[in-house]
Amino acid sequence: MLLLFPYMDLIKISAVSYLNTFPFVFGIKTSGELDDIELQLDIPSVCAEKLRNNEVDLALVPVGAIPELDDPIPVADYCIGAERDVKSVLLLSHVPLHEIREIALDFDSKTSVQLIRVLAGKFWKINPKWRKLGSGEAEKATGYESLMAIGDKTFQLAREYPYVYDLAGEWIQHTSLPFVFAVWLANKPLPEGFLLKFNKALEYGIVRKQEIPEFFPNKIPPGLDAIKYLEENISYNFDERKKEGMALFLDLIRE
Repeated sequence: MLLLFPYMDLIKISAVSYLNTFPFVFGIKTSGELDDIELQLDIPSVCAEKLRNNEVDLALVPVGAIPELDDPIPVADYCIGAERDVKSVLLLSHVPLHEIREIALDFDSKTSVQLIRVLAGKFWKINPKWRKLGSGEAEKATGYESLMAIGDKTFQLAREYPYVYDLAGEWIQHTSLPFVFAVWLANKPLPEGFLLKFNKALEYGIVRKQEIPEFFPNKIPPGLDAIKYLEENISYNFDERKKEGMALFLDLIRE
């Protein structure tokens, strides 16, 4: 086997295990572009932790975790972004927005926690108490007035609350910019040849989103039109407007 590094058999990759990342996973696994890799599927916060601890070489990192990384290197032309309601990053509440007194926070993503704090303080002008949930607690969260939840669990949870606020939609309404939830970053320089193949693999999966339900038959949330969600609610190209939105968000969380 031809090694990409003289000291490394495999390039280790951490990707998010949610439906919105399945096009990336599909491309990595089936495009035929990538051979010498080890793919790991994690929740967003773990992706960032693994990259920070050098447990992997590149990862799909929540944008909110970028300030914690030492000299991260962008490696892809694609991201997990939204140019409209994203449907899977939500504030769920039993009371209207301006009556909220406490919000329970999903453990799985630091970015969404930071986003809701920015929205609350800068745009909604509310000052709720924040309750941090542990791993897995958001899925079975009961008795909370309001809950911030992310990922595939939201498709079911949203049915249980009368008030649903889409965090990406709220950001776009107040800033007129797209929101970026996660970007591909490396913690060391990687060979240019590998990066070209990696981008081709991601593109392969994105243009073949129609094949996702067949490839992941047991991982599609019940009752969800997965193709519609991937095509209409997730925006994958890491273009200049998304970079502008990401820069604004990073500025706001540093304040």
